[in-house]
Amino acid sequence: MSNEPVIEIQGRQLKLSNLDKVLYPATGFTKGQVIDYYARIAPVLVPHLAGRPLTLKRYPNGVDRQFFFEKNATAHRPDWVQTAPIWSEHNRRTINYILANDLPTVVWMANLAAIELHPSLSMAKEIECPTMMVFDLDPGPPANIVQCAQVGMWLREIFEHFGLQSFPKTSGSKGLQIYVPLNVPTSYESTKPFAHALARLLEDQHRDLVVSDMKKELRKGKVLVDWSQNDQHKTTIAVYSLRAREYPTVSAPVKWEEVEHLLKKKDPTLLAFEAKQVIKRVEKLGDLFGPLLKLKQKLPKFPGLESGKHEVESGLEISAQAATPTRPKKTIKPVSNKRASARKTRKT
Repeated sequence: MSNEPVIEIQGRQLKLSNLDKVLYPATGFTKGQVIDYYARIAPVLVPHLAGRPLTLKRYPNGVDRQFFFEKNATAHRPDWVQTAPIWSEHNRRTINYILANDLPTVVWMANLAAIELHPSLSMAKEIECPTMMVFDLDPGPPANIVQCAQVGMWLREIFEHFGLQSFPKTSGSKGLQIYVPLNVPTSYESTKPFAHALARLLEDQHRDLVVSDMKKELRKGKVLVDWSQNDQHKTTIAVYSLRAREYPTVSAPVKWEEVEHLLKKKDPTLLAFEAKQVIKRVEKLGDLFGPLLKLKQKLPKFPGLESGKHEVESGLEISAQAATPTRPKKTIKPVSNKRASARKTRKT
């Protein structure tokens, strides 16, 4: 007879397996603890996943072992797990993506050792219409999340000039991610070139700290403003998802005040949260990413936006200059550009 426990969640029966299996060797964090975390965080997690095509990143033997991505829902799934058929041009076939619409589905995925959850920026029913725009701020060592915080503040200033609200979250790894909710009819043909132009603008204004090109040799000591995630065929780590790092860290939403505090203290550990901490934060603060679900915002219109022409970059630059605050900015020194620092000193 099997010793695997069978539980009932919201009327659905689930068989759980290998609960004592260690998935995070450095801490002894088990599969049972992964399932427990996802069950506890589900009330705030599910609304951000529901209706979105979901890619699972599964680590059946732990975070230090081989993993695999799973887009097409496994045939051995309960009949109540909902899926969405999406045509893939790259694969030239229809892929049946999982829709994590409820708690039982989340627990079932966790039991598959799906440690990381990567949803689409679109809903399955309108796959060509992103509901948000995202910027992934990725530091090149020795830069870290402190430098990402500075770049995030610059992004926030530009968005505020356009009357747009933005919301930060940790990547759960090394960086910071900035989200702009839209929830209005739009397309990736609008959001992607806008994001790219904005990344280039930041690079032009802050060449000692910002890079918009993904080439690794350009990223040392700088922050990559990754605009390319704004694509129908890409996914970004879900808010509240665990990460497959040494410790069970989480991609956690944070307040802009916390980003400012990190920048002031220059302490990367201030925005590093593990599973237990995130549960406590949600109990205290609620869902800081709640506005992503309903807040409606329109991107500013620029000539040539859909075609990606230079006009959008020029328009952004003019607007950014107009948005320059009169009060002194809080800035940090570049991580590894001594000549740039020397130039600044001479100018002063």
